[in-house]
Amino acid sequence: MRGTAALTELKSVERTPGEEFATAVGDARARRDLVVPFDTHLPAAFPLFASRPRYPVRHLLKTAPVTGEHASYVHEPPKGELGASGTSYGTTPEAHFAPRLERATLTDITATVPLPFGLLDWPELLTQYIDFRLLVRLSVVENQSLLHGTADGAITGLLNLPGTRHTNSPLGLEAAVTRAAAEVEETGGSCDGIVAHPFTYWEMVRAGLLERLQVAGITVSRTRMIARDRLLLGDFRAAFTLLLPNVAHIATRSGAEGDRLEACTRIGLAVHLPQHLMTLSWAAGR
Repeated sequence: MRGTAALTELKSVERTPGEEFATAVGDARARRDLVVPFDTHLPAAFPLFASRPRYPVRHLLKTAPVTGEHASYVHEPPKGELGASGTSYGTTPEAHFAPRLERATLTDITATVPLPFGLLDWPELLTQYIDFRLLVRLSVVENQSLLHGTADGAITGLLNLPGTRHTNSPLGLEAAVTRAAAEVEETGGSCDGIVAHPFTYWEMVRAGLLERLQVAGITVSRTRMIARDRLLLGDFRAAFTLLLPNVAHIATRSGAEGDRLEACTRIGLAVHLPQHLMTLSWAAGR
């Protein structure tokens, strides 16, 4: 993380990040370029996640704590083309996977919001602005990073991974999802998650599909970071691990465009089984 003019002691989130930062502002002699480190994953601290079932992409993945700048993991690509699974282990795709060690690089993801003039003098308003606005913006950036990748290439993005499968279905939404979920399981996984645009998510609600997916053990994450005419299905927990070093900060930043608040958190992504993932497009209006 970049150096700054003022750095407070490391904060552990017993209070909310907004409360911790507002307290640090009150204690600081200099408020410009003030950095408050946290030993937590900041997107997960967004308070409303505790009271409403809107799941970010992160929620679909298993997580693991890590240290350092890199993390080793096992990557299991198939040998050659994937075929249909047979009725004996030797004729399943997973019987012919070719595991090897890979290394994931950790990277910082950042979100900023304008800092209204005078807000630092109002601790309660500053707390709410951080907890309910800045942290949710960071969660959006995390969704974007996990789906589309990061600019430094440390995370490729689930929608861009080599080895994932793609289906363009002539069926309507419900039949297309049902068939694609079964196709996910041809490589030995269990379809446990779907990423959908909010327009598609609410169509699932209207049609009763969301409830039936929940009964089947499938969690649906909705985000604007995926196109309206695409779904991403997969065995997310088996296929990926979100790597969390619990390195983060909230800071004030000054610049030509005015003062801003910045939230930054460090993550990495281990890609074990990209073939457990499938993108889906389907016939609309059927």
